[in-house]
Amino acid sequence: MLKRKFDKTKLPSRHVTEGPERAPHRSYLYAMGISEDEIHQPLIGVATCWNEAAPCNISLNRQAQAVKLGVKAASGTPREFTTITVTDGIAMGHEGMRSSLASREAIADTVELTMRGHCYDAIVGLAGCDKSLPGMMMAMIRLNVPSVFIYGGSILPGRLEGKDVTVQDVFEAVGQHQAGNMTTCELEKLEQVACPSAGACGGQFTANTMACVSEAIGLALFNSSGAPAPYESRDQYAEASGVAVMNLIEKDIRARDIVTLKSLENAARIVACTGGSTNAGLHLPAMAHEAGIDFYLEDVCEIFRDTPYFVDLKPGGQFVAKDLYEAGGVPAVMKELSKAGLLHEDCMTASGYSVGEELEKVDRAADGRVIHPVETPLSTTGGVVGLKGNLAPEGAIVKIAGMSEEQLSFTGPARVFECEQDAFEAVQKREYEEGDVFVIRNEGPAGGPGMREMLATTAALSGQGMGKKVALITDGRFSGATRGFCVGHVGPEAAHCGPIALLKNGDMITLNAIEGTINVDLSWEELEERKDAWKGPRETIYASGALWKYSQLVDKTYKGAVTHPGGKAEKHEYMDL
Repeated sequence: MLKRKFDKTKLPSRHVTEGPERAPHRSYLYAMGISEDEIHQPLIGVATCWNEAAPCNISLNRQAQAVKLGVKAASGTPREFTTITVTDGIAMGHEGMRSSLASREAIADTVELTMRGHCYDAIVGLAGCDKSLPGMMMAMIRLNVPSVFIYGGSILPGRLEGKDVTVQDVFEAVGQHQAGNMTTCELEKLEQVACPSAGACGGQFTANTMACVSEAIGLALFNSSGAPAPYESRDQYAEASGVAVMNLIEKDIRARDIVTLKSLENAARIVACTGGSTNAGLHLPAMAHEAGIDFYLEDVCEIFRDTPYFVDLKPGGQFVAKDLYEAGGVPAVMKELSKAGLLHEDCMTASGYSVGEELEKVDRAADGRVIHPVETPLSTTGGVVGLKGNLAPEGAIVKIAGMSEEQLSFTGPARVFECEQDAFEAVQKREYEEGDVFVIRNEGPAGGPGMREMLATTAALSGQGMGKKVALITDGRFSGATRGFCVGHVGPEAAHCGPIALLKNGDMITLNAIEGTINVDLSWEELEERKDAWKGPRETIYASGALWKYSQLVDKTYKGAVTHPGGKAEKHEYMDL
């Protein structure tokens, strides 16, 4: 590749590399073995969420080296740095889960601070687990620098008795074990084979959902998210991403040239048609917030409502991310959306070409197995739908992928729990009845604090064979692996005296995913009387530290549970300082 010259007089790194007054700064760079030529090239942040906490992140440092080769080949100087990750599979079902959503903000904040502090000109960001994907993309949009995102890749499916298995099967096996339908030996055998490699959870859970979003929104190169983490071909995508970011600098294409209202709508389409995670209803508004765009839960759900669901992935369907990749990946899915006129094809992508121009290069069609033709979808509406009513005036969200039409409405008496642990213990002891509507409150972003996921509880219910016989609502979240009529993000949350805070055991609740409603059989007068008698939010044990800080700053769920004023409040552009 030919050596390129870049004008550094308009790039942030000039503040640390150019002119006699920057001699002390350059001496630090020489100390790390950087040559004079490299010092005067653009400095590219290569940010990874590498850690040894879980398989989702373990291969990111290797992939970062390939990114750096691409940056160097295209006349840039890569500077690798890491940020935190909290992995939901490890944090699930205990107090550690409170750290999960807050980690998204910490990732965005720490990447921003590192980029600003060292005056890097652009970023290639690598992430592997649920919150690290939106966190990394939020930092890119916030900084508005030339940006390329790359997913670390999915885990390979495990195999047991001739069938593919995932970590979802292990969570559900806990319930089967408690119900006496699985021996301890069988459980141990499953846990040892379910996760056989590096990579993020293989179903269309939150990590793979947001990986699909990264391509559809344009921040990742087409097809870069599909290959499983152990595939050496990931290194080629990583290297290409390093080259791509240098092309974006040359053309002055920044993150907000890519992330627009139209591209956010494209991203919501990909979540809907793949039966993606309800957490996208939290992350897409948060990403929009960084760009100063109003794109809230209701806007996301509006797109879900009129998007067909035609990609058959776990947990609602049969297949995993590896199968989708082999069937043509996200580009083949987007090709189907394009056929139905459901994409904005004029949106810019990280390649420097538009969505439409990229789709012209795609020759894969729906295979009819993993990716069904858009004309004959699995369902005419998206795999995730929004609900509103007197129980959730600010909205709520439910994943319906894989549910039959008769399962899309549910009426039953409330069984109220003040936190997730109480509900999980009730499931373990079978202290509930068929037809109950579990209400788990005080798990919202502020009231939790941290908006925990409820996979331990929902998976235990499924494992007991009761996943379709009860419903569950919460002001907290659900894992992308959750199945059944499980409604999350109920807003306002209990800590803000939303209606969920006022429910009592026995109140009749009606959920209807066809009509998009969530109501309790109480008059407004009765709700107001209960509100007047409300004694205030439940006190938590988090009175200091990061989670206390998060609870004080976090905004409403339907806005993305963000913690700062966002793009609308900006008074400067980082690149122009």
